[in-house]
Amino acid sequence: MALERRMPVCRRQPNPMTILVCGEAIVDLFIEMDGRTIRAEPVLGGSPFNVAIGLARLGVATSYLGALSSDIFGGAIRARLLAEAIDIRHAVTTDRLTTISVVGTDATGHPAYAFHGEGKADRSVDLNDLPETLGADIHAIVMGSYTLAVEPVATAYLALARREARTRLISIDPNLRTSVTPDLERWRCQFAEFLPCAEIIKASNEDLAVAFPGASHRDLMESWFAAGAALCVVTHGAQGAVAWRPGRNPVVEPGRQIEPVDTVGAGDSFHAALLASLDRFGALSRKALFELNDADLSAALSFAVSASATTCLRRGADPPRSIEIVAHRER
Repeated sequence: MALERRMPVCRRQPNPMTILVCGEAIVDLFIEMDGRTIRAEPVLGGSPFNVAIGLARLGVATSYLGALSSDIFGGAIRARLLAEAIDIRHAVTTDRLTTISVVGTDATGHPAYAFHGEGKADRSVDLNDLPETLGADIHAIVMGSYTLAVEPVATAYLALARREARTRLISIDPNLRTSVTPDLERWRCQFAEFLPCAEIIKASNEDLAVAFPGASHRDLMESWFAAGAALCVVTHGAQGAVAWRPGRNPVVEPGRQIEPVDTVGAGDSFHAALLASLDRFGALSRKALFELNDADLSAALSFAVSASATTCLRRGADPPRSIEIVAHRER
């Protein structure tokens, strides 16, 4: 049994299926201050960018749809995507500059962000940039973070989600960034537009506390199920994660005991590992999600929590490969 929980067993036919990831690819500028000295380290990032890399490193065929700048950072992002064997045929090239996110960490290792992104590349995708059709190999779409709520990219992604809903599975991570979208009422209205398109919603308890203050997770999940979701997963940081499904008891996975370097990208690694696990169970469809048994969901959740913990052991968003996750779980 222990071996089965290390990596979900492939139960579908080995046909080449692809997950399309939509959203921002930016530069995280990590800042450390020591007296009068400021040290800065640029690292390629962005929540959807991290998810795309996480999926590719876990052996999932991955494609990326987003706008990449023609500047030096955009070139570096493009090169990284290609180096990770991620298909960029749907990527849009623009002369707008790459967004820079200044990242500092507090004493507990939690990141604090300051975005310099108004009018930048990642926000510039519009309706004309959407592919007229998606290839038959694309069986799931991932969307998330602030590109769900800033224009014109939010309108473009919403149009894509509505067009492809119930044809391809859609997974959403709201990944709230109040420094980018401070108007929470407007953000809630925009998020509500995406809800009917999504089969999977992954969110952190921290985001839920900010976006929906005072609301219980059970009540939120019920409202998301009523909108059409088949699986909702809430991450609880060091305490693990809880998976919710309509009419069934939640599945709980405890956290891992680690000494984190920081938590940057942990949620993105979780999202990627969860989808990779569900893919190996053949569960990336609406019907399959409803039919997924508790044991398989528990195994997928366990793998995702371990992926998240592994990411926390190194600085920045650096999604792990399967062998690294297995090694972490054997400690």
